[in-house]
Amino acid sequence: MGILIPGLAPTVVGVVSFAAVFVCMSKVLLPRINKVLGERKDAIEGQMEHAQQLAAEADEVLAKYREELAEARREAARLRQEALEEGTQLIAEIRADGLREREAMIVEAQARLAADRVIAETELRGDVVSLATELASRIVGEALECGADSEIVDRFFADLDAGSAAGLQ
Repeated sequence: MGILIPGLAPTVVGVVSFAAVFVCMSKVLLPRINKVLGERKDAIEGQMEHAQQLAAEADEVLAKYREELAEARREAARLRQEALEEGTQLIAEIRADGLREREAMIVEAQARLAADRVIAETELRGDVVSLATELASRIVGEALECGADSEIVDRFFADLDAGSAAGLQ
């Protein structure tokens, strides 16, 4: 027989050895291997279910976050609008107060100017009368009294006022 074709004894030993190993493997090792593989499969499927649950919860949280973010943006826009309206209202109030103060100051200044004008006119009329009397005294060559002809002075100033009022119109 040749090297490639074994004899009967090695063939029987090989077949018996193979059958013994096969029986051991199929009765002892394969069930254990199948059990471990089944547990691993169950663990993987459980983790996948858990991962899907976590993904669903994450989607819910994300949706809630986006909703809250949109609400916060609406609230911020509302607050900005309210602040703008309040600012506009405050500016209008301040402007109105400023206009009232300006008008009050103008009225007060006009009253002061009118009072100063009356005082200045009175002083100037007195000075005009005294200067006119002094000038008349020099022209006439005699001393004249300052208040002697107050009717003439009053009539002169009345004509002067009437002339200036007619000139303004």
